[in-house]
Amino acid sequence: MDRLAALDHVVALAADAIGAPMAFLSLHVLGRHIVRAQFGISGPLRPADMLLPSAILESDQPTITGLPRADGTSVPAESLLGARFIAAFPVCDEGRDVVGTLCVLDSRTRPEGLGARDRQMLARLAELAATRRSDAQLASAFDERLSFVMQAETGFEDDVAAQRAIVQALRESEEHHRYSVELSPQIQWTATPEGWMEEVGPQWLDLTGHTAEEARGFGWLSAVHPDDVEATVQLWADRRRDGVPVDVEYRVLTVGAGYRWMRARAAPRRNEAGEIVRWYGTLADVHDHRMAQLALADSEERFRLAVKSARLGIWDFDAVTGERQWSHELREILGLGDDVEPSIETAMRVTHPEDRHKLIAIMDAVTSRSTVPHFETALRIIRADNGEERWLKSAGWTTVSESGQFRRLIVTFQDVTDQRTAEERVQWAAAHDPLTSLPNRTALREALEHAVEWRKAVGGGFALLLLDVDELKRTNDTLGHDAGDALLRTFAERLAVIAPSDASIGRLGGDEFAIVVPGIDSRGALEDCASRLLRGLREPFTYDGNILDCAASIGVSMFPEHGDEARELLKAADLALYAAKAAGRGRMKVFAPEMRADMQTRASMIGMAAEALRSELIVPFYQPKIDLRTRRTVGFEALLRWRHPRLGIQTPDTISAAFGNPDLAVAITTRMLEAITEDILRWREMGIVTGSIALNAAAADFQHDNFAEKVLERLDQCRLPTSCLEIEVTETVFLGRDAPYVERALKLLSAHGVRIALDDFGTGYASLSHLKQYPVDILKIDRSFVSNVQQDREDAAIVDAVITLGRTLGIEVVAEGVENEEQADYLLARGCGVGQGYLFGAAGSAADTERMLRGAIENAA
Repeated sequence: MDRLAALDHVVALAADAIGAPMAFLSLHVLGRHIVRAQFGISGPLRPADMLLPSAILESDQPTITGLPRADGTSVPAESLLGARFIAAFPVCDEGRDVVGTLCVLDSRTRPEGLGARDRQMLARLAELAATRRSDAQLASAFDERLSFVMQAETGFEDDVAAQRAIVQALRESEEHHRYSVELSPQIQWTATPEGWMEEVGPQWLDLTGHTAEEARGFGWLSAVHPDDVEATVQLWADRRRDGVPVDVEYRVLTVGAGYRWMRARAAPRRNEAGEIVRWYGTLADVHDHRMAQLALADSEERFRLAVKSARLGIWDFDAVTGERQWSHELREILGLGDDVEPSIETAMRVTHPEDRHKLIAIMDAVTSRSTVPHFETALRIIRADNGEERWLKSAGWTTVSESGQFRRLIVTFQDVTDQRTAEERVQWAAAHDPLTSLPNRTALREALEHAVEWRKAVGGGFALLLLDVDELKRTNDTLGHDAGDALLRTFAERLAVIAPSDASIGRLGGDEFAIVVPGIDSRGALEDCASRLLRGLREPFTYDGNILDCAASIGVSMFPEHGDEARELLKAADLALYAAKAAGRGRMKVFAPEMRADMQTRASMIGMAAEALRSELIVPFYQPKIDLRTRRTVGFEALLRWRHPRLGIQTPDTISAAFGNPDLAVAITTRMLEAITEDILRWREMGIVTGSIALNAAAADFQHDNFAEKVLERLDQCRLPTSCLEIEVTETVFLGRDAPYVERALKLLSAHGVRIALDDFGTGYASLSHLKQYPVDILKIDRSFVSNVQQDREDAAIVDAVITLGRTLGIEVVAEGVENEEQADYLLARGCGVGQGYLFGAAGSAADTERMLRGAIENAA
């Protein structure tokens, strides 16, 4: 039945006053305590004396306490909607007789009780409820309505005189009623049985700017949003016909705030014949609530779409009702139909046997109410439809009530099989060499560190063997990298078979492999192991019609003799491997302390070279090349020197290790090129002609395929002709993996007029075919042949052959290391026109060379 809007508002204000979720107002009617209005409590109105002891309901003093029973014991939370705190204030008439009770309920305990301000607010609201009265126009209607309330809610059929006495006792002043109406945030209105608006509260004017007179009849529709008018009118018409209470929301144009959502509620009052005599209604602003609902609905829709797009399966368990729900996506993941019951047994049946303990642990935690707020796990399932094994990622969230009781469990499942497979491949790739499928440097290092920690804990020793494939470089250079890759794969396969079964094997990179062999703590056991490896690996094999040698050199370090840390053992084994290769390859060397001194020497050389570059201490010294017929200078070779801060000018052998470092080697060549071109430019400006000057290029200079461009660009910057420079290379640059870069660079330089000299011809591995493949302009006979040309017939034959070869191919021949006149005469007699050596002068600085050239000019004059 209908409730008076003002009482509703008083109750709502009472709950809001102290921030409580529930409140109700009861009145004493015919000996019963009847709830007349309620807030935050769903369901029909009921007698209050079924909820609270009469001692509280009839007390003329406020009661602020936890909920007691009539016998003094506490009322359980479920007895009154979970309430654990009550503030009850008496509603008294003018004679101070208690005619009702205003109760505010809270689901939380409030040990602090209520403050003075809260007490005062609730007491005032209790007075307002007591003085509630209809205005003059509605007085009789109120009397009739209250009489109807008495009959409908209490079920008593008392005489009319008793009912009128009660009405008279509740009647209050018109002034008090007016205040209560004006204080209410809801707009109260009445309408005729035909739906014609009769009266509307004063707040209508404040809300819409329209007067109550303008709202009469159906004038109020002018404030309703045009899109909502038709539906609202139709609903109002339907309710007038069937007499069902109205509850509808529509938008109203407000003053200064545009359209806002309002909720209109109304209920009819009927006469004894059941006919509607009047409609009583309220209009409340629910805009913020409606916007929150729309936002929530939008959020839920986004969540639903996100779940669907992420292919998440949802398992929802309600601990209060015991209800369990599986989403359609979860059933698809599990391979189950929509008709399969979402039971624990079904879940257990599709879970992989080895992972069922994970599901059991979750269920046990739920049953014991010890579930943590959030958990994650991964488990395997066997799909019910096709038996396919899949990996699922599971994440769960639990909720509890304010009293700490477990209420709900939500678990999401996502099929991560593809992701897990990809991760496993990535993890495998991160720990393995893709060419040989052996563990890589990182994995081998971990195995080595594990062996160190294990032996530290239990005692004993082990050996670390580093192996270098002896013929990989030559195989790559002569047969190509496909052949080299085949050699590495065969080497790895043999190593896996020959190595001890408990050994850890890995490829460190390039042509280097490693084995960690546990249990070897004597030199004899080590030599036996290494001997088996060398014999088993040495056997040649055939690839693409070519016989490839699989031999290796081995460097060994032992724990703890050569180090008790992985880093120290690797360094020691690397030094031993270097010594094995230097000793002739195909053999084993065990680390010895003196090897560390050699390493330190090399490190010192590299450090000095780097410092010489930083401090610009590297300078060219020039050794003249002489026409053996005229004894005139026809050019120079620029030789590297560097100025030591204390020791003075140093030769290249003091920093020879730096030429094995690609970065330093390239930087040294660049510095020499800059200094040589600066000197040539200065001398040319002085009118001094030098002839061509040879710059020595290392193999590292050709690794980046831009060496020729750098040389030509430098000559162009200095505005020097290309004829003033020669590039001198050794035979070894033709044999490296960068041979294609070498060929392109030399041909480009030659095409621009830079002459190419081949140094130390006959001492390396170059073949005569290289003289056809590369643009060689000058052949230089190595000093080792020239020094014994008069005493050694073989050296003389080589010198004669080179001179004849040069003459035949039209290539200039220069002899190095000419130290006496006999050697010069011999060379000239055989047809070699240019010599270089101490007979004609040692290499000198730029200043010495400049003085020599000036002297030659003056002598010629």
